[in-house]
Amino acid sequence: MEYESLKSDLRGVAFTNPTPFSEDGGDVLHDELADQVESLREAGARLVIPCGNTGEYYSLSNDERAAVVETTADVMGGEGSVVAGLGGSLPTARGLLSRYEDAGADAVMVMHPVHTYIHRDGLRRYYEELIDATHLGVILYKRGDELDDDLIADLAGEENVVAVKYAVNDVKAFSKAVATTEADVVWSNGIAERFAPAFAVEGAEGFTTGVGNFAPEPALALMDALRAEDYERAREIRERFRPYEDLREEPGAESHLSAANNVPAVKFGMELAGRYGGPVRPPLVDLSDEDEERAREYYDHLVSGEY
Repeated sequence: MEYESLKSDLRGVAFTNPTPFSEDGGDVLHDELADQVESLREAGARLVIPCGNTGEYYSLSNDERAAVVETTADVMGGEGSVVAGLGGSLPTARGLLSRYEDAGADAVMVMHPVHTYIHRDGLRRYYEELIDATHLGVILYKRGDELDDDLIADLAGEENVVAVKYAVNDVKAFSKAVATTEADVVWSNGIAERFAPAFAVEGAEGFTTGVGNFAPEPALALMDALRAEDYERAREIRERFRPYEDLREEPGAESHLSAANNVPAVKFGMELAGRYGGPVRPPLVDLSDEDEERAREYYDHLVSGEY
């Protein structure tokens, strides 16, 4: 199977799409989801990731995941690529694979493992079984030490492994991983706009965005600047993103857990942009009133730039 079109889309901005819930959090709102994906497509998005961490993967049932991917693929209509988040136990993930294929996904992003006890050989078997079970493209998602350089290099040799989403804030380690992986995979910076220039210099051909869901123009403009190697312009745009991204990294009110603001800040940003964001589901919580006020200020700063 050919994966060049998918790889081409991965060499750009990957929009990690949130999942809109009803006000009581009970239902997925597919009309609102379709409107959001359509707005991204019209803005120039070529790759959307439903059911990732920004999409609250672990707060969704398998039925909800499959339906979200189907809605996303229907709206994209083949004008780009849809990469569906995939994780959990092997039976869960294998069951979703066939449903994602039927739903129209172009690839899956295998979520970073969250099992309490992991053996490296078992981790290899986990990835290999999923890679062998599908014809879809596979993106490896690295967020920690479990998925090490040697394992990435080995898995990247499989025909349908097309990319690595590298979501560890360590440019030195990223540079080494790129240098020691011989396979032809696309490297995507998985920690968004703040670090896109630095990772681009070291070999990242794309980056993921959450803020881009409500501010796609600056995200796409940043990608254009990186492709042109106009790093002064890239840093200028990056600075527009920094306050909002810093807010997302915070634990939120009365919490000590890192980045608890991440998803609710994206959903609130969508509300600021005149789109439906809606609530998050537990174990996440919505932004505090104080953080909402800061988000308004940072949003205005971001969208007031010229792109």
